[in-house]
Amino acid sequence: MHDIWNPWHGCKKCSEGCENCYMYYLDAQRDRDGGEIYKTKAGFRYPLSKTRDDAYKVKSGEMLRVCMTSDFFLEEADPWREEAWDIIRARPDVKFFLLTKRPERVADHLPKDFGAGYENVFFNVTCENQRRADERIPILLDLPFRHKGVMCAPFIGPVSIARYLSTGQIKQVLCDGENYGGARPCRYEWVKALRDECAAADVTFVFCGTGRRFVKDGKTYLLEGSTQTEQAYKSGLTYLGKPIEFKLTDAWGEPIPKEELYTPHFGARCDRCGMRPICNGCSDCGKCK
Repeated sequence: MHDIWNPWHGCKKCSEGCENCYMYYLDAQRDRDGGEIYKTKAGFRYPLSKTRDDAYKVKSGEMLRVCMTSDFFLEEADPWREEAWDIIRARPDVKFFLLTKRPERVADHLPKDFGAGYENVFFNVTCENQRRADERIPILLDLPFRHKGVMCAPFIGPVSIARYLSTGQIKQVLCDGENYGGARPCRYEWVKALRDECAAADVTFVFCGTGRRFVKDGKTYLLEGSTQTEQAYKSGLTYLGKPIEFKLTDAWGEPIPKEELYTPHFGARCDRCGMRPICNGCSDCGKCK
């Protein structure tokens, strides 16, 4: 996927949402240990990689989801993070989506020049249930980031965040169910309640997927693959609130005109996908042909 940057791989489980971690599951399918943490070789400098005509492969305006097979603030990654920050700083024209279950480590591991936050960094915390929401969101609100969000995934318990949304700091909430072995149920009423809180605050809420076990009106539905995102789309629960304004610049600090920023394009199969509002679009891999 062209919208993911994994500078390191592997993680240590630290909360309830980690119990059935998809990364551990997929690594086990390849006879690997998800707890083995290492710096990636080919992928570490991906945001700086170029084509033969010296153009960046990652275009201006694209968003990269960082450490989707780890945690950007994982303790074991401390030796590599400064170099990763250098790469983020070198691409002020690209948006970097950071997600962590370890917000308590963040303040001590920011760059010296971070100030009120880099304009191209979108910082998010995982809140799989109410306990973790109440533990992590207060830390999120105290951290110096210009763009902040919440991801309720895997969504394994009801979550209310209205009091945090009222601060005006949270710009987006994502929600997704759990997958693979031992997937716990995600309930429609949990999603609907969270969506209504976001709509009341005019904060974008994206119901990305149902997860493998989705419960509605007392009935459990077992959903696989793309059916999860299709059903999330059909639910109509996604709410598009106030857009997030990223003030992206070129390497010299000059604003990039909107018409020069990357615009996602989508195929026919994308029309009914719950992920579409936050997707980088088609990567032209050719698999749909």
